[in-house]
Amino acid sequence: MRRTECLAMILAGGQGSRLGALTKKIAKPAVPFGGKYRIIDFPLSNCANSGIDKVGVLTQYRPLELHNYLGTGEAWDLDEKGGGVFILPPYAREKGADWYKGTADAIYQNLNFIESVDPDYILILSGDHIYTMDYSWMLEFHKKNKAEATIGVIEVPWEEAPRFGIMDTGTDGRINAFEEKPAKPQSNLASMGIYIFNRKFLVRYLEEDAKDNMSSHDFGKNIIPEMLADKAKLFSYAFDGYWKDVGTIESLWQANMDLLQDEPPFSLDGVWRIYSSNPSLPPHYLGKTAKVKRSMINDGSMIFGEVENSVLFAGVRIGKGARVKNSVIMPFAVIGENAVVENAIVAQNSEIMDGARVAGSKGAIAVVPEGEVVSAESGNKQVG
Repeated sequence: MRRTECLAMILAGGQGSRLGALTKKIAKPAVPFGGKYRIIDFPLSNCANSGIDKVGVLTQYRPLELHNYLGTGEAWDLDEKGGGVFILPPYAREKGADWYKGTADAIYQNLNFIESVDPDYILILSGDHIYTMDYSWMLEFHKKNKAEATIGVIEVPWEEAPRFGIMDTGTDGRINAFEEKPAKPQSNLASMGIYIFNRKFLVRYLEEDAKDNMSSHDFGKNIIPEMLADKAKLFSYAFDGYWKDVGTIESLWQANMDLLQDEPPFSLDGVWRIYSSNPSLPPHYLGKTAKVKRSMINDGSMIFGEVENSVLFAGVRIGKGARVKNSVIMPFAVIGENAVVENAIVAQNSEIMDGARVAGSKGAIAVVPEGEVVSAESGNKQVG
């Protein structure tokens, strides 16, 4: 295998339990987003655009659909000779090996793969965040500071800080303290789950962590604190663009709604392309009874009703007299005649039958699981 300077490893095995009904059949990184993408398209496209052409994708929970979607990496221009997307499910690397026990253990179980690539640096990413970022700038920052580890950070609202790994840094960006999901955060500078490590430095800590039966084998809980305790050179790399952890129903819905602003916080059609693997479908069709206002309508959709402030994926059908507002309708879902869908996420291949109503609120989004049929007799469907 051709040697590479920086290898990317995307952690894409999470169950995504906070997404509830949307991840009962698929892994969180495979959840559709933005009309024609899946969540994992963002880190993969960032890698391709950053010149990182060798990417390991670590899968675990319900991986079949995600594996099929990734294929050879062709959709993201990551299938060139010497590069590529490498799917890395758990396997019996040694006696007693099991499912990935934590984020650090997932990387540890793939040290054989890392050794075969022989990179100088390892870029570790989460497969469930929405953002556009040039990792090559972060790598240059890492090298300039002669860091042993660099963590991507972003300021988050104070009320959200307890959800993240929070750090204290000096004026030069060096990390002085790190606390995973603190009850009373002393800062709102949050880890983005983006790490660059010197390879040999990281391997040493992973091997030590693997011997500790009391460890959670997690970067935030174990590896980063151990490095700081040893006075290692850890730096923060500040990011000031759009970044969204779409790990909850509300955050996933809001990230889709963000795309509908007159000036979206980030663009999907600029120089920094987001690549995806999509079926070839005919253009969307608007019938003479259709009314569409500030919405994204994608290939293969047929609209005969009213759609307002909503994101419709490929192959969606909206019947006559139906009203869809402030909602995300995923691939090949059907909204029947005179049905009402408001403040909702309707998963792929679902059907809202004629006259049925699915309505949540902006603080409690209604969810229809994949493949579910909602009839008028079932009444108003609340939060899934």
